[in-house]
Amino acid sequence: MMEEYNLNNFASNVNHKLKAHKVKQMDLKNEMTVNELINEFDSSGVLGSGRVSRARNLLVEMINDDDMQIFLSVAGPMVPGGLRNIIVDMIRKKQIRTLITSGANLTHDLVEAFGGRHYKELGFNDEDLNDAGIGRIADVYTQAGDFEIFEENFSRILKKISKKYNNDKDKGIISVETLLYEIGMCIEDENSILYNASRCGVSIFSPGIIDSMIGLQLFIFCQDHNLHLDVVADMHHLSDIVFEREKVGAIMLGGGIPKHYTLASNLLKGGIDAGFQITMDRPETGSLSGAPLEEAISWSKAKHKSNLVTVIGDTSILFPLIYAGAMDQFK
Repeated sequence: MMEEYNLNNFASNVNHKLKAHKVKQMDLKNEMTVNELINEFDSSGVLGSGRVSRARNLLVEMINDDDMQIFLSVAGPMVPGGLRNIIVDMIRKKQIRTLITSGANLTHDLVEAFGGRHYKELGFNDEDLNDAGIGRIADVYTQAGDFEIFEENFSRILKKISKKYNNDKDKGIISVETLLYEIGMCIEDENSILYNASRCGVSIFSPGIIDSMIGLQLFIFCQDHNLHLDVVADMHHLSDIVFEREKVGAIMLGGGIPKHYTLASNLLKGGIDAGFQITMDRPETGSLSGAPLEEAISWSKAKHKSNLVTVIGDTSILFPLIYAGAMDQFK
């Protein structure tokens, strides 16, 4: 009898939920805003579209929450892929407190800051590209000449920074965060991520900075100049940022070191309170990049009952869509 009662009770609950959670078929119309389109995703609420709408809703909640500190982590070639201006907008609007990214994205930010560009649709094979001094990142292309200009300008900036920090107090030792701040203050491109972060009080951390052209140029520069990175020093300010506000939210574009650094930096606080990630990686291999965010709860990198969303897909498509939908609600 007890088993029959439980089955009947379960069936009753299921029927109640079925009535309340019917899938609404999407309706599209001419001249829809991005927000209206995502609202259709929201009312449908299924498959990938439902995850996109939940990420949009969560982003709005995080930005509206004055008690929440927002981290943005960016892995993969997001600057070559066209997201540079979006990241700058978030910095200028002070929607994020901290940016954690790869040295490669910062390198490409500097390439553009020094007048270089990224290109598309060249359509040659890789051997021809190499002979012509062209490097390829999937469907994005770069010129060797732009990197030569990067090297010249970056060396000049490093000399200026080295001179400033070679004193009795610093002795040529500098944290990665401080180095990136000083680089930002030395460039003049108002569309640069580094330029805007330095002037808007947004801290940039790049724990894997050595694995980039910035790192290579630092290695070359340090052969005959007294300038040394203290990577541990970053943790002092990063831990302070974590505790500046009651809650922490995270936007994770891709995985890798930036995602882990974002989550791990909140370990002492019991984890993030909310966050969403966009990834194309799979969880079966155990990689962090493919791990669902709920896994972070087991490590105290996300709190119990935290609001977490994992969106599967191409970040260069999905994040502009999510961010544009969120910004529509702030007009």
